[in-house]
Amino acid sequence: MSHNVYIYILVMAGVTYLIRMLPMALIKKEITSPFIRSFLYYVPYACLAAMTFPAILTSTASVVSAGAGFAVALLVAYKEKSLLTVAIAACCTVFIAERMIQLL
Repeated sequence: MSHNVYIYILVMAGVTYLIRMLPMALIKKEITSPFIRSFLYYVPYACLAAMTFPAILTSTASVVSAGAGFAVALLVAYKEKSLLTVAIAACCTVFIAERMIQLL
C-alpha cells in the first residue's frame, strides 16, 4: 500500500486552516464574559509552559543540573531581570552544576 505524502500535507493544511478560521467565522461579536476573556488571555502562556517544562528537565545530562538551572531562572525572572540575563544565569548554573556532578 503506497502512501501519498501530498495527501498528508493537504490534510494537515486543512486542519490547521480550520482551527484558525473557525473561531473567527463563528464568533462575530466581541467576547464580554470576564471569565472567558481571562481564560483566552492565559491559554498561550499555559501552552508554552506545558511544552517547555518537560524539555527543561530532559535537556541536560542530569535532572539535578536541569532543576538547578530552572530554579535559578525562576529566581532571576522573579527579580524582573531581562530575558537575556535569565538565560545566561540559567546556562551558567547548569554548566557549573554539570562540572560539580562530574567531580563527584
